[in-house]
Amino acid sequence: MKASEINLNRFLSQTDTQFVIPVYQRNYDWTEAQCKQLLNDILAAGAKDTINAHFIGSIVYIHDDVYSASGIRELSIIDGQQRLTTVTLIYIALYRLLRELGDQQKLTRIHETYLINKFAADEEKLKLRPTENNDRAIKHLLSGESTDTLEGGFSRVLNNFSYFQGQIDANNLEDVVQGLAKLMFVEVSLERGKDDAQRIFESLNSTGLELSQADLIRNFILMGLSRKKQNDIYLKFWQKIEQQAKELSTNQSRVSDFIRDFLTLKSKKIPNKGKVYLEFKERYPTLSYEDLETLLNELKALSRHYHKFINPAQENDPEIRRQLQYIAQIEINVAFPFLLQVFSDYESELINKTTLVQVLELVQSFAWRRFILGLGTNSLNKIFMRLYEDVDTADYLPSIARALMKKKGAQRFPKNQEVLTTLAEKDIYNIKSRNRSYFLQRLENHNNKEPVQVEGNEDITIEHIFPQNPESQWKTDLDTDSFTAFAETHLHTIGNLTLSGNNGSLGNKCFSAKKSMNHDGKEQGYAYSRLWLNRYLADIDAWNLEHYQERSRLLGERFLEIWTYPNIVLPDSSDTEEANIFDAEDPTGRKLEYAIFADERLTLNTLSDLYVFVMRALFQRNPEPFFTSSLKERLKLSQRSDDCRNGVQLHDGYFIESNLSSLAKFERIREALTLFDAEDDLSIKYSK
Repeated sequence: MKASEINLNRFLSQTDTQFVIPVYQRNYDWTEAQCKQLLNDILAAGAKDTINAHFIGSIVYIHDDVYSASGIRELSIIDGQQRLTTVTLIYIALYRLLRELGDQQKLTRIHETYLINKFAADEEKLKLRPTENNDRAIKHLLSGESTDTLEGGFSRVLNNFSYFQGQIDANNLEDVVQGLAKLMFVEVSLERGKDDAQRIFESLNSTGLELSQADLIRNFILMGLSRKKQNDIYLKFWQKIEQQAKELSTNQSRVSDFIRDFLTLKSKKIPNKGKVYLEFKERYPTLSYEDLETLLNELKALSRHYHKFINPAQENDPEIRRQLQYIAQIEINVAFPFLLQVFSDYESELINKTTLVQVLELVQSFAWRRFILGLGTNSLNKIFMRLYEDVDTADYLPSIARALMKKKGAQRFPKNQEVLTTLAEKDIYNIKSRNRSYFLQRLENHNNKEPVQVEGNEDITIEHIFPQNPESQWKTDLDTDSFTAFAETHLHTIGNLTLSGNNGSLGNKCFSAKKSMNHDGKEQGYAYSRLWLNRYLADIDAWNLEHYQERSRLLGERFLEIWTYPNIVLPDSSDTEEANIFDAEDPTGRKLEYAIFADERLTLNTLSDLYVFVMRALFQRNPEPFFTSSLKERLKLSQRSDDCRNGVQLHDGYFIESNLSSLAKFERIREALTLFDAEDDLSIKYSK
């Protein structure tokens, strides 16, 4: 490696030399703000005789000391392409201005010294040889054509040239020329095969180039190859991977995420987002050209599936597309490593479409039931990371279902009764809007041959049956206890929510008005709605606790039909054996033989005793979560015992509700343990 300070003009004026931007480099992306800063520096240097030089950083290149057949020497630029390209654009702006002014002598000097190799073949003519699109743009500018006549959409090269063309004129031309002559940089010359170009590149990146993990991996793969092999590999594999792993709605590259998921699939270990490149390099430290092609061929094949994960609309099959849209809507991205292999099995016809769709449904059921219970998402990473290990290709779907059903504690697949109990009380209205739309849309469209689009549909919005700001008639229609129950407990639960295209009209009105509303013959009321979610409302005459409970039950039944629990019998395990609280059977009507909490055996006979003991123990560990989470409302935590129907003392001066069903107490214990990251701390054994 050689490093020296050199004048930029002297560097550019090297005869029979071409500065090649390798295909693995990121695109030219300087903005107008950066161009403005450089031009201001050039003008300042050119206008002042006291400034002899202006330093603009470093340019690092690899040389082979090999000349082409026509005698052109290539220097592969691995750092400095942004500055080199920008200075070239300034020289093109000067070249075109001098042509307008008729100054042939200066025009020829700039053209033949800094822009072209005069006697080279056409493909080696340009001093700077950027990547394909930018190369085409620079040739177009040198031809003298208007920037508007080049097809292909927005280009930073054209955009920045237009800026320089608008800023440089006859008045400041000499200052620009003088300023360019004063530009200095550090030239770092590397010899291929002797200097560790990749290590030097990594060091440069750590000082602020801010390349993505995918950029670093691409450079690692391609940098050591000859330019021909670089181009071959890039065009055959990497360019296609980049195209597939792009989120079309945002035009955002997801290559780094894709390779992270690929590494997760291969190593059964999830790389840190900022260390994907290091994990890749550790797994594939050296690759022969043949092994590299094999690896990239696999990545290219998997990227086709990944493309559909992040762009579900690109899937041609309507059933598969719908399931991928659901998964994207509730962002089950942690399942991507597992699904990459599942889709590969589908592509190779190891499984058929029916099985694939069922797997996608199972993934949703598992994730959505866990969401309803509020189970942590961190454990999902570990579950899906290794899930494919449990796949029996001869018994594909059942083997996956069994693997999920065997998960314990915080990783468990919630069972029906557990889900129904939590669902009846869960605040659905204030969850993330995408999740809320997903939930209501799937409820509405289950077995519906004319599905309704909810996500992004401004004509259909969520509607509270008992309103958030009820008009006075509601107090007449409901007794005090019912009114309070709706206002304080049931308001945002699924039993009180529906969809409507007339939310603005229905507003805060009483139920009878909402049901029968038909202003101007526009049929705003529930009685006229074509939505399934309003069918029950059209058949009742009042909204009260009895009808609320019945509608909640109906929605619960529909929930279990959509997000099913696998109908598979696991190897027999007695429900009177000791079990973790998260794996234990429904406690209704049961007594305890004992419980083990934090390694302490407790002789407690009732779930009520266990409920109070665990809450008190956790409160003593750390009272803060009881006040800063949903636990406060769920337990009715208060300093006044009469705020509860049957309050028991939690701690000095604080009370919680104990008038709950056994299952409700069970769920609150589980919720508290999850909040304290103590899912494994409690086991119970029922009495026989």
